[in-house]
Amino acid sequence: MLHLNIQNETSRLRSVILGIADHNGPSPSPEECYDPKSKLHIIAGTYPKEQDMILEIESVMNVFEKYDIQVFRPEVIKNYNQIFSRDIGFVIEDKFIKANILPDRDQEITAIRHVLEQIPEENRIILPEQCHVEGGDVMPWNNYIFIGTYSGKDYSEYITARTNIHAVRAIQELFPNKIVKSFELRKSNDNPKENALHLDCCFQPIGKDMAILHKNGFLIEEEFDWLVNYFGKENIFEISKDEMYEMNSNIFSISEDIIISEKNFTRLNLWLEEKGFIVEKVPYSEISKQEGLLRCSTLPLIRDK
Repeated sequence: MLHLNIQNETSRLRSVILGIADHNGPSPSPEECYDPKSKLHIIAGTYPKEQDMILEIESVMNVFEKYDIQVFRPEVIKNYNQIFSRDIGFVIEDKFIKANILPDRDQEITAIRHVLEQIPEENRIILPEQCHVEGGDVMPWNNYIFIGTYSGKDYSEYITARTNIHAVRAIQELFPNKIVKSFELRKSNDNPKENALHLDCCFQPIGKDMAILHKNGFLIEEEFDWLVNYFGKENIFEISKDEMYEMNSNIFSISEDIIISEKNFTRLNLWLEEKGFIVEKVPYSEISKQEGLLRCSTLPLIRDK
């Protein structure tokens, strides 16, 4: 049995699901894309090759092995993108909550059955059908659960709007002792530099009391200001539009002082090291072309209490 425990983003990681890039399938057409960044690379002829993505994910696997972390992998579904395991579910406390994701991606959850079967049935939660949610929008942070959402009347027109207000309310009901704080995110189907696909594309807590933030990802300035006040300006690394596009906020914490980051994030990595973090640098620039990075391709199951 797996005794799930996730209270925050940065306690020492013990068990995780890491996505796979094997049998990723042919490059989609621009019309088949779920996000503007993938579409851009398909049109430009720079969409990532399967072999490159396999190597990038294995570089993360090597870091997990170095720190003695239990790693589960999805079963391979041929011609299917299974890189972004964060989208298919997430853990808060001892509950695994299945994400209600884009219908085209429904098969992804079946590929982690061997993991779900190790979780007590009463701790496997399926939200009501009207609740749309993906793991990239959900961040447990001790007494808080931070959730990215979009509640505009034109929600259904954005393929990039992945978490709705019904899901925010349902998660609040599931965890009455937590403070659920939602943030309206900027959405665009066409311009990846104006699109925060998930909350972790413009915000991520690190260490004990620090955060990476991108202001333009937030639709409501007061909500951005709340985070600045909560973490303190001196504890925040603010990223530019280009750094957001390259996914600088989508790194992944193994512990409060060890972070996996993309090797080309020069400015961020330097800042992290100056703040005392151990930065495990990996190549991940090909995977980032699909508007996802290190947090997107990991689904933590157990962190230390």
